[in-house]
Amino acid sequence: MSAASAATDMAGFLGYRCSTCRKEYAPDPIRYTCPVEGANLDIVLDLETLRRTGSPATIEANPEGSMWRYLPLLPVRDPGLRGTPLRSVGWTPLFESPRLAARSGLRRLWLKDDGRNPTASFKDRASALVVARASEIGVDRVVTASTGNAGAALAGMSAAAGLPAVIFAPKTAPPAKVAQLLVFGAQVFLVEGTYDDAFDLTLQASEAFGWYCRNTGYNPFTAEGKKTAAFEIAEQFTVTGEGKNRNHWDVPDAVLIPVGDGNILSGMAKGFQDLVDVGWIERVPRLFGVQAEGSAAIARAFASGSTTIEPVRSKTLADSISVDLPRDGARALGAVRATGGEFLTVSDDAILAAIRELGREAAVFAEPAAAAAHAGLAEAVRRGLVQDDDRIVLLITGSGLKDVRAARQSVGDPEVIAPTLDAVREAMA
Repeated sequence: MSAASAATDMAGFLGYRCSTCRKEYAPDPIRYTCPVEGANLDIVLDLETLRRTGSPATIEANPEGSMWRYLPLLPVRDPGLRGTPLRSVGWTPLFESPRLAARSGLRRLWLKDDGRNPTASFKDRASALVVARASEIGVDRVVTASTGNAGAALAGMSAAAGLPAVIFAPKTAPPAKVAQLLVFGAQVFLVEGTYDDAFDLTLQASEAFGWYCRNTGYNPFTAEGKKTAAFEIAEQFTVTGEGKNRNHWDVPDAVLIPVGDGNILSGMAKGFQDLVDVGWIERVPRLFGVQAEGSAAIARAFASGSTTIEPVRSKTLADSISVDLPRDGARALGAVRATGGEFLTVSDDAILAAIRELGREAAVFAEPAAAAAHAGLAEAVRRGLVQDDDRIVLLITGSGLKDVRAARQSVGDPEVIAPTLDAVREAMA
């Protein structure tokens, strides 16, 4: 299928809108940023038609157990590929954790565990959507910069679709994540530099070689994939009994989201806003962005009241949210302010403690970036930013298997004993 015919055969995709100047553009096959402002673009959908013709009940009746159940709210056609991992992305569990709530001084607390995705991270959502888009417009290769998770997600989703992928990652990326890239068959280049160096190199390579660029906070379709978690939270929150009207979904009072580039948070904000616009929920929950103290460019701008995000020299063990210059920081900053939320910063020590507590109190194995959400909750409670009767969701963005070294650092080493019962008695004593 040609790029032109693909672009005109998407009923819900109307075009692009600059997130800064609000200028709108036609639904061209490939457009990354606003040519006037250089700012991120939002995807414009025909939500008015969906408001008239769709309902939460039609979604709930769909047997599809993945993010693709929300196809009417997405800017791509059905990608097919049934029976592949691309069709199992999303619809991750939302479960309540009474013990973790009690330890946090709260009555109700839920975890959305996206470590259950096919490549064990939230980034599968964006990569699945981008791969579907790439297939529609007929590109022959997709490229991204990544500290590991986005690259693994793209490599896995590309493998499912039979689409070649190229990944640029800093050479400091955790070995488990690099192994995923290679196992999925991506062409991998480890860059002697930071994530931001890899990001810039990706832009140069996509321009020089005509590759389709998936980069977070650059390709507008990434946020469209990530917003599906907001749809799931609203539907699951209602179906599990929190909502009162099955023709109208409910949402929690607050959602805490780990933030690096800011694209997950801006995607979640768009997802909730899409549901408001079609009349399926009444409000967007308060969104709290959580950044590591050593990578807190957006949080600093929030605290100062600025709209300008100054780059930092990032240093944190939470590699998935380690970013010098957040590429979607402006939209994330605006979303938090618009919803009455807050940006929080947490130390690496607090992140390590959160890994341990999530495992022991909620049976969730989280990588450092994912555990930052729980560390941020402790900070929000300490500062009185949430109340004990607020209904709160923590977004757990990746599995602890992504970074076993950090997991071991959070709990220490096991005791080594002789193979005798006496040794067991002595150790237990």
